[in-house]
Amino acid sequence: MSPSYIWWGIAAYVVVSIAVALLSRAGKSTTMTDYFLGGRSMGGVVSALSYSATTYSAFMMVGLAGLTYKGGVGALGFEIVYFAGVSLVAIFGPRFWAVGKRYGFVTPSEMLGARYGSRHVAIAAAVVSCIFLIPYCAVQLSGIGYLLSGMSGGAIPFGTGLLIATALAIFFSYAAGIRSVMWTDSLQALVMILASTAVAVLVVSELGGFTGLFATVAERKPEMLTVPGPGLFSLQTFIGLTIPWFFFSISNPQVSQRLFMPKSKADLRRMLLIFLCFGLIYTLVSVIWGFSAFVAFPDLERADLATSVLLASDFVPPVLGVIVMVGILAAAVSTIDSILLTLSSMVARDVWGNVGGDTSDHRQLWIGKLVIPVISVLALGFAALELSLISILSVAASAGLVVTVPAIVGTFFWKRGTAAGALTSIAGGGLFVIVMYMTGNRLFGYNAGILGLPFATLLFVGISLLTRRSTEITEGFVASGGSSAPSGVVKPG
Repeated sequence: MSPSYIWWGIAAYVVVSIAVALLSRAGKSTTMTDYFLGGRSMGGVVSALSYSATTYSAFMMVGLAGLTYKGGVGALGFEIVYFAGVSLVAIFGPRFWAVGKRYGFVTPSEMLGARYGSRHVAIAAAVVSCIFLIPYCAVQLSGIGYLLSGMSGGAIPFGTGLLIATALAIFFSYAAGIRSVMWTDSLQALVMILASTAVAVLVVSELGGFTGLFATVAERKPEMLTVPGPGLFSLQTFIGLTIPWFFFSISNPQVSQRLFMPKSKADLRRMLLIFLCFGLIYTLVSVIWGFSAFVAFPDLERADLATSVLLASDFVPPVLGVIVMVGILAAAVSTIDSILLTLSSMVARDVWGNVGGDTSDHRQLWIGKLVIPVISVLALGFAALELSLISILSVAASAGLVVTVPAIVGTFFWKRGTAAGALTSIAGGGLFVIVMYMTGNRLFGYNAGILGLPFATLLFVGISLLTRRSTEITEGFVASGGSSAPSGVVKPG
């Protein structure tokens, strides 16, 4: 595809998105709650579209398509497990929303610190989130780099794509905080789902329809349509990928923080229902793209180039290809700026606020804004390493974040959980995952995706049983079940 088409598409996206972001500045963003949560007043439709754009990022159209290209139908099973995990929002969403609204929690780690009555728990959760989400942020940057480079045949360097995405994410984060992100997300999500579905239908028809497409796959490489597939997936690999992904909706703070934002429980339910419809369509489209790329271009050097090569091919009209490219670019930027806002709010609220003892909302907001470019530069440096298989790297980040799940579950469902148990499981579990990846990611034949959650759970349960609990705070959270505000809760600090 001619680089001029790509540049014009990027220019149009930038102009429209900046206009939407600036219009969103009509809302006040002078407090932590306004800037990072949109004043807890977001409607269900906007919340759903933003949740979709943030969740289904470069991982889907670049990563999941590439995973399908390399591993076959097992990629669909992998993503369906994540899709099933979204049901956790129905259980935890109302509880997050209820305690957040009553006590003014800005971050999920702040909520954990309050539930266990310990500022150290809040700090540990924030630090672990930074350690594992910065690489995940880099994955999104890499997705854009691969997309622009692949579609332009290398005329647009990988590094240029990284810089474009980083600059846009920083701008949207600063424009009006989460308001600008959510409104631009809504526009991006609509473009993304409509254009990608249109391309899938068009490409499949060009390749002989669904019957012809899968007949070609079956003839050329029949193991692509079986489990475990052509070698990428084994039972251990599949489980190691899917366990962290199943808990994504509550373990990843850039996603769970959005459970604080809807203005009512009705909007929270509406958000979940719309997201489920969006996610099912987008999952099927991404997998179809992967199979289509395999049929059209069976000898790609890198699986992550499947989407970009397909979009730049003669199967897709240039204008439609550019529109889809913009949708993928927008989705990745959405995830990046959401991560930037979430991590900066955690650093300001849970690290700076607790370590420095600074409870001033105004200064915490200032610190949060100051941290945004720092996190961006760290993610940019990580992305410049050009690590392969975006989908695997995405799950690796979630394997680290899944160690927070026992403490989150204990927040609402286990009265016996203690601060010592939560702190040990989060800090110790995070360290365990890091050591696993640094030493080959194998212990007794299992990887961190399989072992991380059981290890953190054993620490949480074991240490909690050996230490004293705070009945007052525990009873408040667990007894409420999210249906009413917890009593007796004190914020960390």
